[in-house]
Amino acid sequence: MASTDNVSPRRRMLERCPPGYGTRYIALSSLADALSERYSEEGAINDLNEAITMYRAALELRPVENDKHERFKSLTELAICLGNRYKKLEAVDDLEEAITLGRGGLELCPSGHPERSDCLDNLAVDLRERFTIKAAICDLDEAIELNRAALELRPPGHPDRLSSLNELGLCLSLRYDENAVHGDLEEAITLGRAALELCPPGHPDREVYLYNLACNLRRRFSKQAAICDLEEAIELNRAALELRPSGHPDRSLSLHELARCLSHRYDKNEVSDDLEEAVTLGRAALELCLQGDSNRGLYLYNLARHLRKRFVEKAAIGDLEEAIELHRAALELRPPGHPDRPSSLGHLACCLSDRHNENGVADDLEEAITLGRAALELHPPEHPDRGVYLDNLACDLRRRFSERAAICDLEEAIELNRAALELCPPGHPDRPASLHELACCLSHRYDKNGVSDDLEEAITLGRAALELCLQGDSKRGLYLYDLARHLRKRFAEKAAICDLEEAIELHRAALELRPPGHSLRPSSLGRLACCLSDRHDKNGVVDDLEEAITLGRGALELCLPGHSKRGSYLYDLACRLRKKFAEKAAICDLEEAIELQRAALELRPPGHSLRPSSLAHLACCLSDRYDENGVADDLEEAITLERETLELHPPGNSDRGVSLYNLAFDLRVRFVKNAAIRDLEEAIELNRAALELRPSGHPDRSASLHELARCLSHRYDKNAVHDDLEEAITLGRAALELCLPGHPDRGLYLYDLAFHLSRRFAKKAAICDLEEAIEMHRAALKLRPSEHPDRLLSLCELAFCLSNRHSNRRVADDLEETITFGRAALDLCPPGHPDHDTADLDEAIALDQEALQLLAPGDPRYDISRQRLMAHLQMKIGAQGAIPSSNALPISQFDVKQIIRNVAFEVLKGMPTRLLHTHTGTLCDRDAQLSHFMGSQQCDQLLSSCATCDPAQRMKLIHAEISRYFRFVMLSHRWGENEPSLRDIGGRSIYVMPTNGGLGKLQSFCAVSCERNYLWAWSDTCCINKDSSAELQEAIGSMFAWYRRSALTIVYLSDVTDTDSFRCSEWFRRGWTLQELLAPRSILFYTQSWSLYKNLTSSNHKADVAVLEELEKVTGIESRFLTNFSPSMDDVRSGLQWASFRRTTRPEDVAYSLFGIFDIHLPILYGESGENALGRLLAEIISRSGDISVLDWVGEASWFHSCFPVQLTPYQALPLPLPVQSNAEDYTSIMREQPAVSAALRTLYRTLAKSPLPRFVAHRLALPCIAHRVTAIQLKESSACTPSYSYEIQASGLKLLEVTLPRQLESAAMLPGALQLVRPWHSKLLEPYTKECARTEERLLHTLGRPFRALLLIELPHNEFRRIVSSIPIAAQPIDSASIVESNVRVFDIV
Repeated sequence: MASTDNVSPRRRMLERCPPGYGTRYIALSSLADALSERYSEEGAINDLNEAITMYRAALELRPVENDKHERFKSLTELAICLGNRYKKLEAVDDLEEAITLGRGGLELCPSGHPERSDCLDNLAVDLRERFTIKAAICDLDEAIELNRAALELRPPGHPDRLSSLNELGLCLSLRYDENAVHGDLEEAITLGRAALELCPPGHPDREVYLYNLACNLRRRFSKQAAICDLEEAIELNRAALELRPSGHPDRSLSLHELARCLSHRYDKNEVSDDLEEAVTLGRAALELCLQGDSNRGLYLYNLARHLRKRFVEKAAIGDLEEAIELHRAALELRPPGHPDRPSSLGHLACCLSDRHNENGVADDLEEAITLGRAALELHPPEHPDRGVYLDNLACDLRRRFSERAAICDLEEAIELNRAALELCPPGHPDRPASLHELACCLSHRYDKNGVSDDLEEAITLGRAALELCLQGDSKRGLYLYDLARHLRKRFAEKAAICDLEEAIELHRAALELRPPGHSLRPSSLGRLACCLSDRHDKNGVVDDLEEAITLGRGALELCLPGHSKRGSYLYDLACRLRKKFAEKAAICDLEEAIELQRAALELRPPGHSLRPSSLAHLACCLSDRYDENGVADDLEEAITLERETLELHPPGNSDRGVSLYNLAFDLRVRFVKNAAIRDLEEAIELNRAALELRPSGHPDRSASLHELARCLSHRYDKNAVHDDLEEAITLGRAALELCLPGHPDRGLYLYDLAFHLSRRFAKKAAICDLEEAIEMHRAALKLRPSEHPDRLLSLCELAFCLSNRHSNRRVADDLEETITFGRAALDLCPPGHPDHDTADLDEAIALDQEALQLLAPGDPRYDISRQRLMAHLQMKIGAQGAIPSSNALPISQFDVKQIIRNVAFEVLKGMPTRLLHTHTGTLCDRDAQLSHFMGSQQCDQLLSSCATCDPAQRMKLIHAEISRYFRFVMLSHRWGENEPSLRDIGGRSIYVMPTNGGLGKLQSFCAVSCERNYLWAWSDTCCINKDSSAELQEAIGSMFAWYRRSALTIVYLSDVTDTDSFRCSEWFRRGWTLQELLAPRSILFYTQSWSLYKNLTSSNHKADVAVLEELEKVTGIESRFLTNFSPSMDDVRSGLQWASFRRTTRPEDVAYSLFGIFDIHLPILYGESGENALGRLLAEIISRSGDISVLDWVGEASWFHSCFPVQLTPYQALPLPLPVQSNAEDYTSIMREQPAVSAALRTLYRTLAKSPLPRFVAHRLALPCIAHRVTAIQLKESSACTPSYSYEIQASGLKLLEVTLPRQLESAAMLPGALQLVRPWHSKLLEPYTKECARTEERLLHTLGRPFRALLLIELPHNEFRRIVSSIPIAAQPIDSASIVESNVRVFDIV
């Protein structure tokens, strides 16, 4: 090379100029020039070092006074070489010396000197380099001034003008980054454009100027958010990237910068493709940026930011995990003192905070807070980004407060937020976010301390944030949502309905901004539902409650199993359904509420902060169901749950008072049922403890006073201790004083206090007590109008008190004020009437008569009311004659008619809501059905019979006749075209409608039912309002029971002619018809022409042996199940097998059609996938029965859970017993000869017996198993035509076995210990332990020694496992008795 050729002769020239020679300095400079030139070409650092040595020697021979020009040249050249060595080795001393020499050279280069511009340019470059390491703004300012001076000396046309434009632009851009002076950035962009114009396509440096201008445009976009700047920057970066192909040293810079711009555009437009490309480019840049590269930390940092954004969008935890690793790597490259260390600390903290939100690992949040504090310390008060780090640390502290409730975290968060807000004055882009976050913290502090000022400030700040967050802003939905939450809290405190109304409007607005598919839509649905539920509680508008339930269901559907908020949505929906039950008394609402609360409780295991709430509300629902149905198990479970709740509310807990009160309430109820005085004593103690926690002013004090009074009154009845009654009256008065007019419980408090007073009157005969009791009963009666459930009690007690007063006074002036009950008997007794002195007695008689009309014989209260009426009548008649005995007491026709009505209504409750009247062809609801009966001849005959029959047989007669009248027929069929709906036939007779399509089938069905002397008929096409999700849910849940209770089920086989057999019909292959076959006790099959199948005239085809045999062959169901099937989970596998051959139109109906067969009650969620519905069904079966036979299948696994199949087809074959392989061991001799084996087997027996039942919670199956770790695995063969892979597996304790899989195992599965072969276990597999220990242990050896079907599991992170499905069942068998004794019993969490 030419430079190499120059070095050698110049060395020889230097040799000819020894020290002292006059021209030696020329030879030194000449050799230095050649070495510097060769370094520029070849990059050999030795050349550069030697050149610097030569220049130093030459400089010593050129003192300033001899030759200024030559000294200037040496200073300049030496400065350039030192600058180059700094760039190579980053030795700061080289840079410092270069700057010193550059200044010296500039002094020797006055204005007008031809090389002054170069000298200015070189010194400016070195000053800029020093600024980048020391951040002294004076260096940058000086560099800018020098660059301006150089630019003036390089006018348009000057060959170096391009370089000066670029260098000055670069310095201005750096100063903008430091001081944020907008003018610097604008000038840098202007200079960049000018430089690019001087650098046309083809210019070797064009890619540099494209890149620099793009960087500055991106900076201006970050400041002004003008999308045109970003679009231009992206185009320039793409052009620069084309000029930097693979292998170009600056390609990584262009990849990285383009990725940043695309990431910014994603932030602006939310186009996922931009973010995907940014991630791809960021990875490519990082691959080109090797270890040791100064830019590697920046590339790691920005790629991590792109990945975090993708996590926020797609919630793929892998992205977040990678982002954290990248940030950690970047942080290692940014040690203490590095200018970008605060950014790495801050963004790593954000990622850890996100992972905490996703996984709930406390260590992540702790580390995030630690890093946030470190980042904040590196951002002094004057730092422009301090506000961001204050905000982030405050957010993490608020999160930690939410978990740990340490008020110091919240206080610090508030202080940090206030400091951040001060750094965001009006007009600052981050001011809305700071206002919003501070509002959230103050709202939390209000929740903690109850200081109203905090809530008021939170609302004020929330409004201010919302005003600054304009339409279209991505955060507007969040601000609307949180302000609505603050307003709801204020409503809860102050009961100002305007706050609640505004909250509802804000939540509706937020919901509009969170359309279907939005990740936060479930939250908005849930919160809006809460507000509507509150408004219902306030105003009593049923529509609000209905909408709240609908929204709650919507939120729950979007919150799939595994979602962190699912427990809350289950809980809230259950609470609203309980409210609806309280209003409408529909038991289906309460049943669903209980199921939802149970599901919520499973998601809130011991230790969960919200478990006490779920326990308490489930207990309340069970208590309500006990009140409704009187099932003692419900009350017992409620008390058990309330005890657990109380344990979780220790002294000092704000909810302890409620827990004490609820438990005391149900203990009192149990005392009333069982008369166990210990329950009452405990209830009194609990009520006293609750009362201490509810001092004067507490909103629930009146409830505690009242409940304690009731308990003391009961104890008085039991023990006759007068002090108890006195205290009950005192407490009752105190409760009533706190229960002002308008309070919903005032009627109850009046009634109970009056009851206590009447008891004291009976004891002490103080007429004032009786007078007060009467007044209170009158007041209570006014608050209990007609249809009020407790009106009966008020009537009875007031009658009793009036009777007592009449007995005591019997004087004319005892007349009370005119009684306004509206009874004709009392209207005949105005003041002055001759019988005026018996007014109280007459009123008592009238009240007793009304009470009897409201009761049915058989009710214990009926007998009490009748006895009182008899006593009052005897008093009134006096000597006129005796009243017949109670057994012979005549009942008026009005009384009997009311009893008949009540019984008919109860009978109808167990029947479908709507039925077709076969005589008229009209559809009738329950009111219409009741009206038909009450106006029928049958009812008239029943009334007549009741008047003459033996009173003891009267109720039996009524029940029999009403049940006979309301016998109904169910239709089972396949849906065809044009099936009539409820809307089609409502209010019309089907007999006058056209006979085409489904209407003709419906008409024939009703006609056949009528011909068979049935008055009522039901069809699923028109007797259900399918527009009502609640009614549809109730109908599906009740379907099996309706078919079971029907007098007859008619099966219409539309595809079977009179000569065909069952095998021709699709009816036997449909899903819903399975329960329609099993449930009815009586069934008739009709063919296409509505003729009886094979003209069999029996009244029940299930009683026909020939039909049963044919049904067995067609369905595969044994006749014992066909004739006497009981819904249960006793034989789950058979039910799944029957259903596996059947299909439904909607995939989810495959599961729904089995709910009745297995006696399962789950929400009906039309729109969910068939896999999800089947998964929920199998999960419920596992949870309730522990039946592990549902795990024995081969095929494709469901996404719902790896242990469940994607459909029912794998259940078509029942598991067959595996062939028993010969075993040479004699178990009997082993037991006799090895006592240690016997002891080990006893231990194993106890372990297996105590193993928990399988349970399914939150998409995880906790499965007890005998585990066998796979120690070796080898692929034997594979098939390409049919994907099949056979593996030979050795597992601990098992004989060598072969497994065939549909997919090849991943490499991680081949590692030792990654796989487990397990034997699912259920304690029922054990035979009962007997006193003959040896015999029991020997049987255990036989049981565990037999072959079994194994599951293959692979271990996942977090100690979870996933099932790997096989193509054929995996048959495994223990090696010998020693391996059985060493069995490893454990519970696997399988996902």
